[in-house]
Amino acid sequence: MKTLGETLRLAREEKEMILRKVAAEVDIDQSLISKFEKNERKPTKEQIVRLANFYELSEEKLIINWYSEKIADELKYTESTSEILKVAEEKINYYKAQENGK
Repeated sequence: MKTLGETLRLAREEKEMILRKVAAEVDIDQSLISKFEKNERKPTKEQIVRLANFYELSEEKLIINWYSEKIADELKYTESTSEILKVAEEKINYYKAQENGK
């Protein structure tokens, strides 16, 4: 399983592009992209969308990877992660049902 940073770095390397060129094309600072690739910093959702489009990656898969890393990072030292995720999913379904029932 690749991290988000590894996925972004590999996509850039496959296009044989240097960070400076990618930064200019997607309007994201070069040092930020470097930190994303090293997993030192997380991009925003908007930045993920721009990078997905630029690298011609699945936007949906990249966003799933992004969200899952945010959740995993938050829960990595927590006990009962399976139960937390189960309850969170139930709450999400409840919230969606509430919105649909308005």
